Amino acid sequence: MKPTVKPVNPNFSSGPCAKHPGYSLSRLPTEVLGRSHRSSLGKARLKKSIDETKRVLGIPSDYRVGIVPASDTGAFEMAMWSLLGPRGVDVFVWESFGDGWATDITKQLKIADARVHKADYGQLPDLSVASAERDIVFCWNGTTSGVRVPGGDWIPTNRSGLTFCDATSAVFAMDIAWEKLDVVTFSWQKVLGGEASHGVLVLSPRAVERMTSYKPAWPMPKIFRMTKGGELMEEIFEGSTINTPSMLANEDYLDALSWADSVGGLTGLIKRSKANLAVFERFVAAHPWIHFLAANAEQRSNTSVCFSVDLSAEQVKKMVKLLESEGAAYDCGSYKDAPPGLRFWCGATVEATDIEKLAPWLEWAYEEVKKS
Repeated sequence: MKPTVKPVNPNFSSGPCAKHPGYSLSRLPTEVLGRSHRSSLGKARLKKSIDETKRVLGIPSDYRVGIVPASDTGAFEMAMWSLLGPRGVDVFVWESFGDGWATDITKQLKIADARVHKADYGQLPDLSVASAERDIVFCWNGTTSGVRVPGGDWIPTNRSGLTFCDATSAVFAMDIAWEKLDVVTFSWQKVLGGEASHGVLVLSPRAVERMTSYKPAWPMPKIFRMTKGGELMEEIFEGSTINTPSMLANEDYLDALSWADSVGGLTGLIKRSKANLAVFERFVAAHPWIHFLAANAEQRSNTSVCFSVDLSAEQVKKMVKLLESEGAAYDCGSYKDAPPGLRFWCGATVEATDIEKLAPWLEWAYEEVKKS
């Protein structure tokens, strides 16, 4: 039978992600709007986002955190263009975004000594081949495959190379081994459901040392430049952004960070994300026609949860459209480069009760499409 109860919030997009429960645009402070981002008030609000990010995530005190242009993509491009080159690079790829970084490294930066370690969707490459002498580039969580690394133990502790980690759909939902990472990037519109266009760049002291001692062979666009006269532009990491940010987006992010505190901080956020995944795990266990793309539970994402379904590609599209037309689930189709299937965001801003309400709709939509 067709279900009658729908999720309160049917937004399951993997970016921009669902706003946190109780969110209201009208509750955001507005006194900074219309003010210069370089005013004392503007810089103070941006600096607060930096400080709160470090506090909530438990980022080491000697790491720099900066707000940079162009979302997670811009942050990661800045890091690669500024820091790659003096060593060989090991790139680990198992989905589309990691594949994009590999393309940049091999075809744009043209790093001669680059090794690309690749696995199919649903699997991880052999992480044990990571070399302590080489730079390492990887995504902590594969947003388009639903596969994540099972921690940071595979990264050499006494490494001489740097680790570059795209963590945009992992921070605020997974335990991040900061001591194993030198460059970390993410964006506001992912795990906490912030607004788009801004990236966050985190640099370890080792990354800063390379940035101030190494000069890339290629030209550097203005929005990528983080040094001047051989010195780090510290103001970037104190609230003075390279280009003009959206102060409204910054206030939206601060609101999300405040909400994070209300649910128990990082521990509470991780707990909520895991509880959301658990609802889907119970559903998959009871329905033989749906399968996690990540078969290995230790490698399974608890944010971007991806499924294959025992339907043709066209039938899967019909299922996605049916769920949307009924208002039961929006934006739940797999990523355009991924195998045909479903993808649901399960970060902390999603309520487990909404996934429970979604479950009967999934079963109904599958049966409707199967018999059509």
